[in-house]
Amino acid sequence: MQSTSPSTSPPEAFPAQTPAVADIFTTVLSHGPLTRSEVAERTGLSAAAVTKAVRPLIAAGYLAEDAVDARRALGRPANPVRVDPGRALFVGIKATGDELIGVLTDLCCRIRVARHLPLTDPDPRSVLARIAELVRELRTEAEGFGVPVLGLGLAVSGDVDRVEGTVRYSPFLGWRDVALGELARAVSGLPVTVENDVRALTVAEQWFGAGVGLSDFALVTVGAGIGCGLVVHGKVVAGAHGVAGEIGHIAIDPAGPVCRCGNRGCVEAIAADQAIVDRITGTTGVAVTDAAHAVDLARRGLPGAREVYAAAGEAIGRGIATVANLFGPQRVIISGEGLAAYDLFADQIRGAFAAYAFGSAARCDVRTRALPFEEWARGAAATAIQSFIRSDIHRQRSHGAAARA
Repeated sequence: MQSTSPSTSPPEAFPAQTPAVADIFTTVLSHGPLTRSEVAERTGLSAAAVTKAVRPLIAAGYLAEDAVDARRALGRPANPVRVDPGRALFVGIKATGDELIGVLTDLCCRIRVARHLPLTDPDPRSVLARIAELVRELRTEAEGFGVPVLGLGLAVSGDVDRVEGTVRYSPFLGWRDVALGELARAVSGLPVTVENDVRALTVAEQWFGAGVGLSDFALVTVGAGIGCGLVVHGKVVAGAHGVAGEIGHIAIDPAGPVCRCGNRGCVEAIAADQAIVDRITGTTGVAVTDAAHAVDLARRGLPGAREVYAAAGEAIGRGIATVANLFGPQRVIISGEGLAAYDLFADQIRGAFAAYAFGSAARCDVRTRALPFEEWARGAAATAIQSFIRSDIHRQRSHGAAARA
């Protein structure tokens, strides 16, 4: 069992001077407690390399060693190591079109405090002021845990450049080329990681959720948009231009409705919440107010409403099959607020996936996982933890590149 009591002494700098140290720590973070030999087996590193890396992590207080009863151990007793969750705290914030969801997490990304703040103005300056307010509130809460907040993660929908900390385009906020990382650092005083919201959620699922232990999986989110996070060979993939996994903009019907991207027949133009609301309104003549209203009408048997959901399920299933055909994941996790309507299109999703998945790609494990918006904020915190663990590596690579230039 991992200790839930926070440490009271301030954390020392994280000793991630090599990729091996970071890999060992993240392995224990996701799978621990583990003995050193188990860490070596999972990482492919030598026992000597693991021992060398674990020693400074224990000295700095980020790993703790559990005693094993030698009388119960066969041969030489092996003491497992685990992450001390109370050694540091992090803030994660998910921005939607109308609110900020913020969480305070420990080092194991367990939510300690959650807060919501409404957004009445999507202007970046207004949103930034609300982010600063939410961070102050959560840092005040952090004082009760006796350790400082060491990082801030921000999750935003759309085209996000994590390296530059820039939101290139966010359709729900109406943003273009907003240097959110730099601005948020200035108002928070914290190291800031800015990431696409679906990729942030994918990091959390990879380290702590339904993707733990998988080298290749996809997370497909349905709701206001249709998103997809990809993990390939153990790495979350952003692509050369930061837009890998845009399943929502796979065009499956050239004669279909116009998508907000300008093309016709995209998965998102058929299966996103607003697309469903608009189509039910157009085909039935009933003024549908929102996604919850659409679900209610379909469940009550409004003629034509279920057919709209059936088409949405078909589109999602074909999109998932395309992902499976392209990179053959072990698992596809379906999540997002759109799962509230899952009973209305589950059969169509699975049927279309089975019909369009090629060969053994159909063996992919497709499962659902309902996650509230607090979990998306937790994903933002997970990216902050990830950046904290690997910050020294990034600095070394940047300095190396500069020296070679």
